[in-house]
Amino acid sequence: MTSKPTNKAIYITTTEPNSGKSIVSLGLMQALLGKAAKVGYFRPIIDDSKTGKIDNHINTVSTYFNLDIDFNDAYAFRRSEVIKMKNDNKDEEIIRIIIEKYKAIEKRFDFVLVEGTSFVGEGSIIEFDINVLIAKNLNVPAIILASGVGKTLDELVGNLQMAFDSFKDKGVEVLSIIANKIEEKNQELIISSLKNNLPKGVLVNAIPLNPILGSPSIKEIVDVLDGKVLFGDAFINNQAGNFSVGAMQLPNYLKHLKENGLVITPGDRADIILGALQANVSENYPSISGILLTGGLIPEDSIIKLIEGLSDIVPIVSVNGGTYAVTNTIGNIKSQIYAGNTQKITSSIQDFEKYVSVDALVERLITFKSNGVTPRMFRYNLLNQAKAKKKHIVLPEGLDERILKATKQLIDLDVVNITLLGNKKQIEEKIATLEIALDVDKINIIDPIEYKNFDDYANTLYELRKHKNVNLAMAKDLMEDVSYFGTMMVYKGDADGMVSGAIHTTQHTIVPALQFIKTKPEASIVSSVFFMLLEDRVSVYGDCAINPNPTSEQLAEIAISSAATSKAFGIEPKIAMLSYSSGTSGVGEDVERVRRATEIVKSKRPDLKVDGPIQYDAAVDIKVGKLKLPNSEVAGQANVFIFPDLNTGNNTYKAVQRETKALAIGPIIQGLNKPVNDLSRGCTVEDIFNTVIVTAIQAQEVQNN
Repeated sequence: MTSKPTNKAIYITTTEPNSGKSIVSLGLMQALLGKAAKVGYFRPIIDDSKTGKIDNHINTVSTYFNLDIDFNDAYAFRRSEVIKMKNDNKDEEIIRIIIEKYKAIEKRFDFVLVEGTSFVGEGSIIEFDINVLIAKNLNVPAIILASGVGKTLDELVGNLQMAFDSFKDKGVEVLSIIANKIEEKNQELIISSLKNNLPKGVLVNAIPLNPILGSPSIKEIVDVLDGKVLFGDAFINNQAGNFSVGAMQLPNYLKHLKENGLVITPGDRADIILGALQANVSENYPSISGILLTGGLIPEDSIIKLIEGLSDIVPIVSVNGGTYAVTNTIGNIKSQIYAGNTQKITSSIQDFEKYVSVDALVERLITFKSNGVTPRMFRYNLLNQAKAKKKHIVLPEGLDERILKATKQLIDLDVVNITLLGNKKQIEEKIATLEIALDVDKINIIDPIEYKNFDDYANTLYELRKHKNVNLAMAKDLMEDVSYFGTMMVYKGDADGMVSGAIHTTQHTIVPALQFIKTKPEASIVSSVFFMLLEDRVSVYGDCAINPNPTSEQLAEIAISSAATSKAFGIEPKIAMLSYSSGTSGVGEDVERVRRATEIVKSKRPDLKVDGPIQYDAAVDIKVGKLKLPNSEVAGQANVFIFPDLNTGNNTYKAVQRETKALAIGPIIQGLNKPVNDLSRGCTVEDIFNTVIVTAIQAQEVQNN
């Protein structure tokens, strides 16, 4: 990867229920479809619904825009599932599955519109944080909106500013802020106030309250009241702009009719029913949206017959319940936009186009480039990159429990092909004793001494090392050592990479590779990096495992190699050459060594963003960075950290790992012609799993080169 990844999605989120985010989803989908051939839609978490019913948001968007997407692919979880998993401390699994589902959609479409949760029902108190976390881990920018209903200007602005700060603090870029459902007369004041409280680059818009969108349709009223449609089913999506009770005499009631009004009256009031129907077709009275008959009463047969003979009939619905109770229920209905209600959908799109800077927003979306990758997305990308071109990795320590457990995970996921070195019978007995459900038929087990190519391997080693006074007998002795044997498998092309060190020292693992796999032509030394998966970012630390006291030239080469490794794994490098002083403030041999190394990197690779000497705080904290190195492209935003010596690097990575609970993947050896990677003897199953995957990806790079 040579440049930042171009954005392929937007996350639409809110701070509360009933904020009207559907207007943004519909309007933005309409706008994006004019710019991209295929636009997808995804909801990480949907509301719980009755068995057999699909999510209204997904159904509305996919139906109206005729999206080629299956309902089950368009979401990851129902709300109740997330609550249960959080109670079971399965937060990591929640995010992992959301990423997997989202990535599947992303592969199929040019752009994806991601709509956040709706803040209704159990668990709504934690939804804001969940939305921030999801947007962060999907690595997509956000649009935040809030409703102005029931809020003062200060409350609305404060609400949106707090939401903006929360997303920014977690590293989520906010492209647009939208105040929805505001009074039109306050539109300019609200926009001005928001702009005064937000950074200049944020697009700010305000959408006035539209009565059409807030009014329930006859269908919604029927669903809530469990009504029976007697007539006018074809007009069931009529909007009930207002409602009035027909309790008075007809002449007086006619004076209270309003445009798109819903007439509510007992089912035995034939005069009101017929009068309202006649008024609906009269040029002298407003049109009505429907008639609701209360008390479970249905008009007499003669009245029914009369209505049947009319040519233009609005929906007439019979419901149980008294007029007073029914009226209160209708007043409390929170209307939604749904697939069949094209009036609301088109009104939403029109309002969005009228009140939102659509062209500017779409341009920002399409041209936005993300700054780096989150830890969870990094791991997802590793797994999928390894799966894309499956490689063969040899693990010399075949009897180690951790190796066997990691092997099971790797085989179950079908990520790599594995060869274990050791006595086959002993390995099988160990698997059985530990009750590891590893199918040995899916792996390769080799006992070096009994291997058919043992003599060939020994002869090859002899030819490669005879100038170092290694005779054939010595070569055969060395080849019985699993580290030499595994390395020779890689050298000969019988395996693509090797991972060892769970029970062997770094020297035991690396020396054979240095002897005959050797370094790349452009590399004079072998070095290492760790991928440090922190809470909200991935950093690269080098060298923390191999070179005790590198010279300026070696430090420069470590930096250049680390930049190449970073790019290979999707991280655009910004390199900090670390020291105990920043810029020109410090003096002394150690500082000068780092300063010279930085100059060498800039001379050899002017395309790389590098700065040094620089202190760690100035490298990671934007405020400190601007203070100490105001003109630096790296200060405050570094992601590749080159330590001045092994003592500093090794202790720092372990301190960060232990104190922050960061996952450290490595050490990843760089500079060899083929990948051989070392494990710490204190490694976990997860460490082995991750290192094997990284080794497989390095092997892909070797093949590509």
